[in-house]
Amino acid sequence: THMDQNKSTRGDFMEQKIKQDLRIGENIRIIRKARKLGQTDLVRMLQIDGCDMTRECLVKIERGTQHIQATQLQAIKKALHTTYDALIDGIEE
Repeated sequence: THMDQNKSTRGDFMEQKIKQDLRIGENIRIIRKARKLGQTDLVRMLQIDGCDMTRECLVKIERGTQHIQATQLQAIKKALHTTYDALIDGIEE
């Protein structure tokens, strides 16, 4: 759809967004719940770690209606003590 097009043509890493053709959001939700964390808990952990994210943003990422920034994915990986494989492919060790 036209909303999925990234208007930015710069290759700026900080603004790099990962299109959710993979089920990253769903995997985040599954792993978060396995860790017995609520959305507010995870957001608080991310904010303490310096990742500027709101609960509303996390909800949209988990639903797959918002692209995830590379820096957000990195912070979520750290907060959930998981791997990129688990977040991207749904494989937990």
